[in-house]
Amino acid sequence: MEDLRGKISIVTGGAMGIGREIVLRLARDGSDIAVVDIEKEGGQETAKEVRSMGRKSLVFEVDVSQWDQVRDMVDGVLAQFNKVDILINCAGIVGPLVPLWEYSVEDWDRVMAINLRGTVLCCKAVIVPMLKQKSGRIVNMASIAGKDGNPMMNGYSTSKAAVIGFTKSLAKEVAQENIIVNCIAPTVVETRIADSLGEEQRQILFSKIPMGRFGKPSEVAALAKFLVSEECSFSTGQCFDISGGRAVY
Repeated sequence: MEDLRGKISIVTGGAMGIGREIVLRLARDGSDIAVVDIEKEGGQETAKEVRSMGRKSLVFEVDVSQWDQVRDMVDGVLAQFNKVDILINCAGIVGPLVPLWEYSVEDWDRVMAINLRGTVLCCKAVIVPMLKQKSGRIVNMASIAGKDGNPMMNGYSTSKAAVIGFTKSLAKEVAQENIIVNCIAPTVVETRIADSLGEEQRQILFSKIPMGRFGKPSEVAALAKFLVSEECSFSTGQCFDISGGRAVY
């Protein structure tokens, strides 16, 4: 299927994990991709795979919490492709696994800057060209932690809850402009970030999943693909769970 042929996508956090898998899925379905990540070398490797499929790909080394860098990245995409059809915000960090009283203010600010501010800034940068072309699809990466709250992950859970609220608000602002905005709330997915949680935390989170396994990056990518496709035409402002049954609301 190449139903995204001719579409221009920006994927943040595209160098690894879920972001990388989403990049490759969108490329297989026809989209040209701008791979955005703080890790330029990983972004270049992902972009190389995209080009091997016959798609065009740009790489941007960006700290998504910095407005100037985000704005310049989107300007670069527009200069090359003249439009932005799809934005998927995957850039994010977990932060320290400690109780609140041991959580430093600096760590809290960093988690909020990347997970929340970064998502907001990327949306802010693409929304004007999307409004001009009267079309667009945005998918923000939230987390089941943003709905349930994970102990020892205060900053992460709070930032992802805010992403859900932000997504709902933005979606209503552009609902009549043919711009669809949704978010995805995964449980733990087998990525490098999941490996960093430590065995005790992994087991706590594993015990909450009725299906008895963690998610796969390809499963999240499949959901993201649907949300940016023309088939998703009447669902906006929604938080789509992919949690193996952990959340059913």
